[in-house]
Amino acid sequence: MKSKLWLGAAAVAAHFCVWQAFASDAPTRIAAAVTGESTVSGEPAGHVARGRYLVQVAGCNDCHTPGYAGQAGKVPEQDWLTGDALGWTGPWGTTYPINLRLFVADLTAGQWLTVTRNAVARPPMPWFNLHAMSDEDLLAIYHYVRALGPTGQPAPAYLPPGVAAATPVVRFPGIE
Repeated sequence: MKSKLWLGAAAVAAHFCVWQAFASDAPTRIAAAVTGESTVSGEPAGHVARGRYLVQVAGCNDCHTPGYAGQAGKVPEQDWLTGDALGWTGPWGTTYPINLRLFVADLTAGQWLTVTRNAVARPPMPWFNLHAMSDEDLLAIYHYVRALGPTGQPAPAYLPPGVAAATPVVRFPGIE
């Protein structure tokens, strides 16, 4: 199981090192999806609207969108899910919320389902919640993130225990 986790983490890291793209038409794609029109990205409009809803109520933005929680959700949608340089430090080391828009950009829907069904991530990512979601909900999130389009930079890489982060971090209680 640990080898799968490390292989998955290596694949994610490699993916982010290779992919750097910017999209300026995300608001157009989302507006089309919310109104029920065909989206510029070709993602199914009904799935995109459902995915947007799920991203909001599942709390994905809380970690994966810089400043979202601190600004009471008042972050422009074009900036959603771009990852964050705010780290989470605990006995596992320091983790960073990935840029989901870059991560999903090169995945097929089937690959997304495989990743989310088999995910085992370090805290604070609630990977077990992904396992509890239906395929329909996971696919709706996939289509929404794809409709947003790839943008931003990869989040900082994971740091093992004992390695100091160069970014701000949230320290879990009991950690010095």
